[in-house]
Amino acid sequence: MYLTTTRPDMMFVTCLISRYMTKPTKIHLQAAKRALRYLKGTVNYGIHYKKGGDGELLAFTDSDYAGDMEDRKSTSGYVFLMNSSAVSWCSKKQPIVTLSTTEAEFVAAAVCACQGVWIKRILKELGQFDGGCTTVMCDNSSTIKLSKNPVMHGRSKHIDVRFHFLRNLTKEGVIELVHCGSQDQVADIMTKPLKLDVFQKLRKLLGFRVPNNPYPLSLVLLSLTHTLYCSSQRFSKQELEHEAFYYGMESKL
Repeated sequence: MYLTTTRPDMMFVTCLISRYMTKPTKIHLQAAKRALRYLKGTVNYGIHYKKGGDGELLAFTDSDYAGDMEDRKSTSGYVFLMNSSAVSWCSKKQPIVTLSTTEAEFVAAAVCACQGVWIKRILKELGQFDGGCTTVMCDNSSTIKLSKNPVMHGRSKHIDVRFHFLRNLTKEGVIELVHCGSQDQVADIMTKPLKLDVFQKLRKLLGFRVPNNPYPLSLVLLSLTHTLYCSSQRFSKQELEHEAFYYGMESKL
């Protein structure tokens, strides 16, 4: 839970593995170990927030279709960017079984729209919101048409009423769905496993950078605090070096 608050690139795999916490198997443990190895190799990565900028809020929404092989439910995902850096993201299995890709994308877009309304309220309280329309990028043309008017009534009449909240927001000009190509869909990283080159491309679009400091600040503070504690206990120099190495930092004694 704490990992996904700072690492959107780990959001999908963390939520996927957590579905099998009650009864994990060997393959689930292997997936968890692989995720930890990736995390260890990218421990210095972080989201880079630029100073200034226009402060425009841009959202990406996406969904797979019947990705869960057990109950055939889809996975919704969205990412909100501000100044080309991620500020809010989510990857969650949908509560209903959808009958088409259009319905799955429509449900994901409705969830994204609700989050967008909440973020706009927060920005308004902070004095950073200009009252404009929030653009939501979607790679499904049928979903965009369905959000504007019920052109496919026969295929959408069974969708729950709560998800048609998106159509109301679109009509009022609060949300605007805009089509984008699948190769530029940043929210893909929240809904499905990707190839390495595509994953690295989308991770960069989230605003991930490697800081100049070779060690993350949290690790530096942890090592410094632990070293001071060991010094207060009057440990030997060899013991201090061993403790510093245990926390991944070279001893400077």
